[in-house]
Amino acid sequence: MSLLENWREVAYSKDMNTKEGQLFWGNYFNIEKGIYEKLLENPKDVVKGTVKELADKFEIPVQVMTGFLDGINDSLVTPNPIETMEEDTEVSLEFDIEKLYYNMVEARADWLYTLPQWDALLTEERRKELYKEQKKSGTVVKEKKVGRNDPCPCGSGKKYKFCCGK
Repeated sequence: MSLLENWREVAYSKDMNTKEGQLFWGNYFNIEKGIYEKLLENPKDVVKGTVKELADKFEIPVQVMTGFLDGINDSLVTPNPIETMEEDTEVSLEFDIEKLYYNMVEARADWLYTLPQWDALLTEERRKELYKEQKKSGTVVKEKKVGRNDPCPCGSGKKYKFCCGK
């Protein structure tokens, strides 16, 4: 079983409605927050190494590091091979700042996208733009239906019923 399969089997078997699940995820989110605080302090320093080396660096179990890598992978400049990675797989945590913020908002991880480290990385205005952009991306906007007697949207000047509405 790969590291990722092992992580997902353990993590997603935890029910958030149980005390055990709340404890597991609360602990994980706390560790995750600590890692992001360190990464966001020096975003230009690209953290690289094997999965095991990174787990040791952040003083966490390999399984938890696997969960972290799974979560950050969509925000990386070059995604890691998380599906096939083992303890000795080389990985990089070089992230795209705006993509990371956007994905944190998408994940509703307010304990991450409200970290004070963001103040030095993105202006408040840019963070608001990214927040709104992400929230709009999930909103379905239904276009106004063209009425039979309305002018045709093709620009012909004819009524819709005599033009494209035939």
